[in-house]
Amino acid sequence: MPLLFLKFPDFDPVLIALGPFQIRWYALAYICGILIGWLYSRALIRNERLWGGPAPLTVLDFDDFVLWVTLGIILGGRTGYVLFYNPSHFLQHPLEALQLWKGGMSFHGGFAGCVVAVVLFARHRGIPFLSLGDLTCATATIGLFLGRIANFINGELWGRPTDVPWAMVFPGGGPLPRHPSQLYEATLEGLVLGLALWLLMRGGALKRPGFVIGAFAVGYSIARIICEFFREPDPQLGFIWGGLTMGMLLSVPLMLTGIGFIAVALKRPPLRA
Repeated sequence: MPLLFLKFPDFDPVLIALGPFQIRWYALAYICGILIGWLYSRALIRNERLWGGPAPLTVLDFDDFVLWVTLGIILGGRTGYVLFYNPSHFLQHPLEALQLWKGGMSFHGGFAGCVVAVVLFARHRGIPFLSLGDLTCATATIGLFLGRIANFINGELWGRPTDVPWAMVFPGGGPLPRHPSQLYEATLEGLVLGLALWLLMRGGALKRPGFVIGAFAVGYSIARIICEFFREPDPQLGFIWGGLTMGMLLSVPLMLTGIGFIAVALKRPPLRA
């Protein structure tokens, strides 16, 4: 054990409690992520320079899409967690799958839910689903950043034991100091990936539909795999094969899919060519 380590701040996971009604930091992160992402997307749609002309969808289109993608995130994220991370438990307690306030969301499941929402809404509205997907992925990093910060406030999904000077003893993580891996993920999956996507869009990525989707999938997969080396595996799963975790394994097909999207986007002529 290191001689010096940081004490985990004594956060209350409940931000506001009014009788039986509670607002938790985790729920606030979702709400703020969707709200800020919606405003960011509206700004991107209005910026014709990024598209080489008028965007292939309108601000009103995205306004109506917000509800669809919110349902996709919640339903997909919860379904992914149930199927990928704890199927035996929920098979014995099926009603707990509906208790979202107890936590348990899968990014890869949420991503799949977003894909379904994008495809269905694009067909319903008659707009290009690749461009809608590009916008969705460009703004997803905001929610990822806020979600990982909420994980840190909740004192969950902590890292592996370590002796680095910034190690922390988490209330539910035993006596050993651990990596604050939630902050690593917030930095790589949220800030670094968000900045990279913004630079790509300034360089013309939105003119090639599907490119931002691919870049997001590849960038997230790399960031997640790196962070998994510092994050404690889920106790009910542990290390699955050769030191690999479920997060690593799920990121491999996502990365390959992203590479495919990038390859196809680069072969097609850009918008307004």
